[in-house]
Amino acid sequence: MTTHEVEERIEAVEIAGAILVVDDEPAMRAALRRLFHVAKLPVRTFSSGAQLLSCPGVEKAACLVLDVRMPEMDGLQVQSELRRRHIALPTIFLTGAADVPLAVAAMRDGALDFVEKPYDSTHLVQRVRDAMQLQERMRSAQQGRDEALRALATLTGREREVMDLVVQGQTNKEVARHLGTSHRTVDIHRVNAMRKMGANSLADLVRMSLLTKGDPALH
Repeated sequence: MTTHEVEERIEAVEIAGAILVVDDEPAMRAALRRLFHVAKLPVRTFSSGAQLLSCPGVEKAACLVLDVRMPEMDGLQVQSELRRRHIALPTIFLTGAADVPLAVAAMRDGALDFVEKPYDSTHLVQRVRDAMQLQERMRSAQQGRDEALRALATLTGREREVMDLVVQGQTNKEVARHLGTSHRTVDIHRVNAMRKMGANSLADLVRMSLLTKGDPALH
């Protein structure tokens, strides 16, 4: 492993689970760093959107605190580039009074919240904690969906057909009639599908089926 690869790995580990702060003003970055350190929250700071986007492991962060108005690349452009890269981070924008319309536009584009400068420290820390909890829930939901998809891939075609009909509310007898097979055969396929999916009940099977379809109610 080269020195560059080692540095990239270390940097990615440092970013994992951290708050990422992007602001072009050194005094603001220092103030936010102190604020989050006092709150015992991990934080990394960046002086520009370009610096953030060049850093490996950004997708592993907990949330993003992003200044709206910055030279060269403003906050909305950073948000747009992250979305283009399919990096989803709960984002809180820091705005001046004149930048509120931009912050509102950012929220329409997926930002979680915006906080006006000068910010209230207690309020900002709480909003960041909320964002970190949201990210944890989102990652947990995605992990559950990935596991369900892996399990679904182990089913045979007939097991998948039986599962789809069962989660629609059909009884084994109705499934057998629909597929033109015996009640006993359907029962075997149903048991196998539940075992492979790791489902202990019909409710578990329904939940996992919804997860594989990316049901937004489960996020």
